Amino acid sequence: GIGGAFQYGLQVSIINSPAEFIKSFIHETWLKRYGSSPAEEVITLMWSFIVSIYSIGGLLGSLSAGYLSVRFGRKKAMLFANIPALLSAALMGLSRLCGSFEMIIAGRLFSGVCGGIGLNIHLMYAGECAPRNLRGLIAITASTAIAVGKFVGFALGLREVLGIDALWPLLMAANMLPALVQLLTLPFFPDSPRYLLIDKKDKEGCM
Repeated sequence: GIGGAFQYGLQVSIINSPAEFIKSFIHETWLKRYGSSPAEEVITLMWSFIVSIYSIGGLLGSLSAGYLSVRFGRKKAMLFANIPALLSAALMGLSRLCGSFEMIIAGRLFSGVCGGIGLNIHLMYAGECAPRNLRGLIAITASTAIAVGKFVGFALGLREVLGIDALWPLLMAANMLPALVQLLTLPFFPDSPRYLLIDKKDKEGCM
C-alpha cells in the first residue's frame, strides 16, 4: 500500500499546511517576472489550479489503470505509477529554486496520475494475491493506507517538521520517499495469479 493508497492519502492532506507559503511564492514570482503585484484574484486562481488539478491527474490515472494492469500486469503497473510520483516530487521540490509556480501545478498533476493508478491497482493487486480466508482483511489495507497517508501528511506539515517557509518545497516533494521504497521492494513480490492465468495464460506461474 505504500506506493498505492498511501500516496493518495499523503497528497490529499499534505497540500493544506503550505498554503500561505505557496501563495506568497506565487506573489513573489509574479512580481519578479512582470514587475507588478498580481491581483488577489490571480493568486486565488493559481492556488485553485494547484489544489484542483490533482483530481484531474487522478482521473487520468484511474482511466489508465485498467489498461496498464492488463498490458503489463498488476506489479509492473504499480511500479510504473512511481514514475509520475518521482517526476512530481522533482518538479515541486525544485519549483522554488527555478522560480516557477507552474512547476507546482505540473507536479500536482503528475502526483494525481500516480494516486489514480496506485489506488486502483492496489485494490486489484492485493485482492487477487490474498488467500481466500484473508481477502476481506487484505482489502481494507487500502483504506488503512489512505488514513496513514493523511496522518503522515498532516504530521510532516507541522511547523516543528517541514511546515515552515524555508522547507515547504521539501514537504511537497515528500511523496518521493514512498515511491523509492516501493521501487526497491516491489520487484521481489510475486505477480497476481489471476493476471498470470487469465491474461498471460501461464498456468504454471499461476500455481
